[in-house]
Amino acid sequence: MIERRQFLKVVACTAGAAAALPDEAEAREARPMPTGALGLLYDGTLCIGCRACIKACKEANNMPPEHTALNVGNYWDAPLDISGKTLNVITAYRSGTFEHKDQVTDGFAFSKTSCMHCVDPSCVSACPVSAMTKDPVTGVVHYSVDACIGCRYCVAACPFGVPRFSFDEVYPKISKCQLCEHRLADGKYAACAEACPTGATLYGKVADLREEVARRRALAPGTPTVFPRGRLGGPDQSYAGTVSEYVPQTYGEKEIGGTQVLHLS
Repeated sequence: MIERRQFLKVVACTAGAAAALPDEAEAREARPMPTGALGLLYDGTLCIGCRACIKACKEANNMPPEHTALNVGNYWDAPLDISGKTLNVITAYRSGTFEHKDQVTDGFAFSKTSCMHCVDPSCVSACPVSAMTKDPVTGVVHYSVDACIGCRYCVAACPFGVPRFSFDEVYPKISKCQLCEHRLADGKYAACAEACPTGATLYGKVADLREEVARRRALAPGTPTVFPRGRLGGPDQSYAGTVSEYVPQTYGEKEIGGTQVLHLS
């Protein structure tokens, strides 16, 4: 862990170096996505709102239950948003009578919130002590509690509002999804994708996930097809279904220079 005196020296040296730079700063080129980048595909049309992914994420990352107070009562472990205790959450959006799934009028839809693992992450650029780093092979954005000084620059820098600071802990830290990389050595993968019963959250290489997106988009709405579950390239857990009518945009494909988590809706 960096000492406060060391940190101030680093800041002073950085300020001195900045003063010596030319008057005109040049923007660097965006970083490319690693060839073997890992990520998630979330297809909201397949999500049934069961929240199994939330429970699995908490178990895999040793996260405590969270108390949520609502107007209709108090609930345990029914989080409405990500926090220092919740890295992944499913949110329901409703309109009118919300009778029809994925319809604008009188409909409802589900959305997933977690770290997007940006190709060129702002949290990594903003962190003064490299507590936030991007893996050069998998592209996963890591957080090191040992390097963190609690400045919360990553919280301010993230365009998706993902890193959360646990103010209520004696030794506070940043919390964010790290794509369950600690499970890879045991032959496992992201717990949210592993637990999803419909394949709404799918794990795999980003290149393969993009191919799966293109495959689904090429099919006309209502066409029978097969949806994979768990992870692409893993044991076959696919099932038969029909393709929904997708909105034209794949969220995460181009936003903020691209992310390793893609959303279909």
